[in-house]
Amino acid sequence: MTNRFVEICLSEQTLNLYERDRVFLTFQVSTAANGPGEQMDSECTPRGRHVIDEKIGHGCAPNTVFVGRVATGEIYDEKLGRMHPRRDWILTRILWLRGLEDGRNNGGNVDTKARYIYIHGSPDSTAMGIPGSHGCIRLHNHDVTQLFDLVEVGTLVNVLD
Repeated sequence: MTNRFVEICLSEQTLNLYERDRVFLTFQVSTAANGPGEQMDSECTPRGRHVIDEKIGHGCAPNTVFVGRVATGEIYDEKLGRMHPRRDWILTRILWLRGLEDGRNNGGNVDTKARYIYIHGSPDSTAMGIPGSHGCIRLHNHDVTQLFDLVEVGTLVNVLD
């Protein structure tokens, strides 16, 4: 197991990757437009302690499009974006989170994994540093690829207000 962990600060819209209690990397993110919250179907970003439960997309090309955690064979570009303007783009890599706090973000109507909450890539045109997602933590593709390569399944992820 590594000495790395992730801390996501909703108020600052940042993701910090720590190594041995020191910030190793910082990325701007975009979390839920609806703010923090744990309820199913709220489209909020869940708070508290989580782990990376699954890593999806290893070796996929940048801008690979995922639907239901499966690569569609599409590669996102501006033309595809214009063809599907309402699509919530999940690109390049997926880090699927699982809550660790029973009754807060694990189990029942507050289960992070059952809500399909990911750290994932998004189009480079997606604004970072401001809330805008449907609950997930969005990163630009280069950033999510870098993070993906530096974390393991089981890495702790703490989501703070």
